[in-house]
Amino acid sequence: MSRYSARARDGLRVYAHNFGLDERTAERLMTDRAGQDYVTEAYEAAGGPGWHGDALADRDRAVAVIAALVASDVVDERLDVYLRLARRNGLDDAGLTQLMILLTAYVGQPCASAAMQAVGRTSPRRDDPA
Repeated sequence: MSRYSARARDGLRVYAHNFGLDERTAERLMTDRAGQDYVTEAYEAAGGPGWHGDALADRDRAVAVIAALVASDVVDERLDVYLRLARRNGLDDAGLTQLMILLTAYVGQPCASAAMQAVGRTSPRRDDPA
């Protein structure tokens, strides 16, 4: 990890936090999926004011990233990471459902309905027998 600038090390900490993993595991996961050059640039971006400024909370950031991913029709494990982050920061299934309903008006039914499946797939209540 010493090969990274201070800003990139901050970015790695952001990704580890968002993934709910330790830094070494997060780094290995990202590098295996995207390659070292891409990961280094991603860490540089995440080490900046978007994730470290004091005007947004992690919940706000999670909602912004969820909206961007849904608008881009990204509904795989990349979306799951930010759904979990939103939940860890107080947004429950009802709030995520309302977000998907809101996004339907702006990005369309296909993207938002696919994202709604991700909300259900990642719900902590999914395994609830009630």
